[in-house]
Amino acid sequence: MQYGRPYNSGAAGTGILDTFKNAFSQPDNGLIQLIYINIAVFVVFSLLHVLFYFMQATGVYYTLESYFLIPASIHSFIRQPWSLITYFFMHGGFMHILFNMLFLYWFGLIIKEYLGGSKVISLYVLGGITGGLLYLFMYNLVPPFTQNVDSSAMLGASGAVYAVVVGAAVLMPNYIMHLMFFGPVKIKYIALVYVFISLVNTTGANAGGNLAHLGGAAMGYLYIKQLQAGNDLGRPVHWFLTFVKSLFKPQPKVKVSYKRSTKFSGTTSTTTKTTKASQEEIDAILDKISQSGYESLSADEKQKLFNAGK
Repeated sequence: MQYGRPYNSGAAGTGILDTFKNAFSQPDNGLIQLIYINIAVFVVFSLLHVLFYFMQATGVYYTLESYFLIPASIHSFIRQPWSLITYFFMHGGFMHILFNMLFLYWFGLIIKEYLGGSKVISLYVLGGITGGLLYLFMYNLVPPFTQNVDSSAMLGASGAVYAVVVGAAVLMPNYIMHLMFFGPVKIKYIALVYVFISLVNTTGANAGGNLAHLGGAAMGYLYIKQLQAGNDLGRPVHWFLTFVKSLFKPQPKVKVSYKRSTKFSGTTSTTTKTTKASQEEIDAILDKISQSGYESLSADEKQKLFNAGK
């Protein structure tokens, strides 16, 4: 005899779908969206791997997977240029995706808190692209790597995550994280250690992956420095995502609106409320955070920074 709990048919699946849809319907939720996409891709390819294994067709699976990895050979890359994007949503195992997502979440929260979720997406995408380009450059032009160019391909979000890690460290270098066995540590030192480890390991078995780490780290530094100078390198990413989202949203009906004017002494004036801060104000706020910390900001400065992040 079997015993079980009452359940609603399809409730689990509906719950997962609802959670996924809610993550993409909420504003300024870029960090969680990236994590969910990575998890979804990992689950799909893991299930496909199992399926093809039982079908005794693992060769077919690896051929399929190869179209989403970035090949080192420039000739192979030209035939699948989309892999410059898809490779940093792929992972080679549970521990691989686990640590990447943990670091993305920890350091991405800092970027989201001070700059908004859209900046997390920009750092992630630009870091992944830069890491992939450096990988291609080194494997096709630098002698120690060219001998392996035809047999190498890369996957993993580490380069993209390194951009977020270094970006957070450049934005808030004195932000403190509490690490097991080490206690409170400023994130600028955490970032430096990870960059140093990747640099040393460019001579090892995972040279390509570590080159991607360095490319992502360089983009993380450049992105925040340019943002502080008033240049947002992530504008093309924002534009593309806005365009894609617009394809899935119904167009609103055109409404006619009227402005109400108030007359004073025979003249008419229209009053509008402006909450958007100038770039100079944002730069001053970021400088204040770097020197005195986020808690030193006034309520008005916090609001301006939040609005600018959106």
